[in-house]
Amino acid sequence: MNLVIDIGNTLVKYAVFKNNEVFIIKRSDDFDGRLVDKLLKNNDIQKIIVSSVREKVTINSEIHTVYLSEKTNIPITLKYKTPNTLGKDRLAGVVAAAVLYPNKNVLVIDAGSCITMDYIDKNKVYFGGRISPGIEMRYNSLKKFTKNLPKLTINTSFNLIGNDTNSSIVSGVQSGILAEVETIITDLRKENESLFVVVTGGDTIFFENALKNSIFADPFLVLKGLNEILKYND
Repeated sequence: MNLVIDIGNTLVKYAVFKNNEVFIIKRSDDFDGRLVDKLLKNNDIQKIIVSSVREKVTINSEIHTVYLSEKTNIPITLKYKTPNTLGKDRLAGVVAAAVLYPNKNVLVIDAGSCITMDYIDKNKVYFGGRISPGIEMRYNSLKKFTKNLPKLTINTSFNLIGNDTNSSIVSGVQSGILAEVETIITDLRKENESLFVVVTGGDTIFFENALKNSIFADPFLVLKGLNEILKYND
């Protein structure tokens, strides 16, 4: 069994992998050392990987542990000019895509605090992608940088054109973000008809339900990518 710890901007995720499948999944707002100790005690963990976009975390264990950085060996080729600034979640997502969908050109969309869209080709070459504000960030910015607009949240029902202030905001945020994502999918498919699109992240359900383009949803994609990196560093 492997223990994967993903310390993201919003949540910390702990996944125990058994036979390459997620066997246990836990979440917390901040890193929970007692939870890690419990997972190590109750499971036959052979290896650990830690990925953090926050503070540096050290696991107090003699078990082989990989701390993900730009120096970690990975099973793909990077064409990114600044690998030291590449988000660990973005890296893990494209690694998972390359391993899980071999011989395919893949667009990975991670819908979380930010919307990241990353492209890796069938030869496992990662070229880069896009970063833009996520849904909640867009709602928050409208409230923060204006005097009178309200703070709204994601709405499962919305129209292309709003007929009052609230519905206009919802349309602007949600229709706008869908148009952005659909445009890059359409443009990439002009060059790659067989482009495979996979969506992950906290807002996966919204995109899965709303996108007209055919996509595949995998909420554990980043965790799977971290597990693949751990396996690659035996």
